Amino acid sequence: MSQRAKAVVCREINQPVVVEEIEVESPRRGEVMIRLAACGVCHSDYSVTTGTIPFPPPVVLGHEGAGTVVEIGEGVTDFSIGDAVVSSFVSMCGKCRYCQTGRPQLCDQAAKAANTLPDGTVRTKDLQGRPLNIFSGCGVMAEVATLHTDNVVKIDRDIPLDRAALVSCGVMTGVGAVVNTARVAPGSVTVVFGAGGVGLNAIQGCVIAGAAMIVAVDMSDAKLEMARQFGATHTLNAKSEENVVKAIRKLTGGGADYAFECVGYGEIAAQAYGVLRKGGTAVVVGVASQKDTTTLRTASLTFEEKTLTGSYFGSARPREDFPRLLALYRAKRLKLDELITRTYTIDEAPQAFADLASGKNARGVIVFG
Repeated sequence: MSQRAKAVVCREINQPVVVEEIEVESPRRGEVMIRLAACGVCHSDYSVTTGTIPFPPPVVLGHEGAGTVVEIGEGVTDFSIGDAVVSSFVSMCGKCRYCQTGRPQLCDQAAKAANTLPDGTVRTKDLQGRPLNIFSGCGVMAEVATLHTDNVVKIDRDIPLDRAALVSCGVMTGVGAVVNTARVAPGSVTVVFGAGGVGLNAIQGCVIAGAAMIVAVDMSDAKLEMARQFGATHTLNAKSEENVVKAIRKLTGGGADYAFECVGYGEIAAQAYGVLRKGGTAVVVGVASQKDTTTLRTASLTFEEKTLTGSYFGSARPREDFPRLLALYRAKRLKLDELITRTYTIDEAPQAFADLASGKNARGVIVFG
């Protein structure tokens, strides 16, 4: 059995996305079918369309989704029809060395099933019967999607699904980089480079962690104003400074304890490292192109004991962290409503991607009728 559904598909690199009707097969063993309520339009989806993240087209986009389980496959016991769920673009097999040591964001299974389900197949086809790849094992920018249960997290039904969807990528990535990867200490001085969707959530993470000073750096005054709304104590427009590193070190009184690169450029990663005081930690969160590089003064690693590290998916433990983030939202300590700049219908997906590329939104969300 299968269902027809509209989906957002990348068919060619550097070309606009297309909205087309596809066939979504029923779940097999260990899988569930989800009727999507909402899907965030994430920069990672856009990076697939530009080739920055290399996924072979045609590929059904979407990894930041929330919806309701409508069908369950053989052997599924953790989910029932009617459950509210969010997608996780990283599998959690529970068996590999990374899952076993508490680092499921690095799950071996996820690396092997980047554009398929874990068994190497897909449940998505075009109307001519040709298979369609799925982004990060999800492909949830569609009215209906079939996912493996390793890519699904159950949530409470009272959470608005268009808000819950954001937790499954942008919020987790930004907040998690602060609280999971860097483990920012209360009273710290922090700097966040990039005030887009992920950067705003890194700023929120710094607030939650109790940072005393949060400096937001961007080239857009509008984004810097939004950064203040999300908790930045200071802002700096990089276009107005000849030497960004020097300006931030002066502003922070000698350098930051923690810095977060949320853009995806090696040059900015070097700036994040450069603004640190001795013993500081810089975390690269943004996804750079495969050819991008970063140059550092190597001796500083030794003499200043500074750390440069990465954070993938906010070092997430999705089934532990997603409910925690939603609990913070319930307690009004995490802004989700304010993240949604605009909602779109699925037919408006090309416009949603154009708006993302132009930097108009903190987060655009496709809402399914």
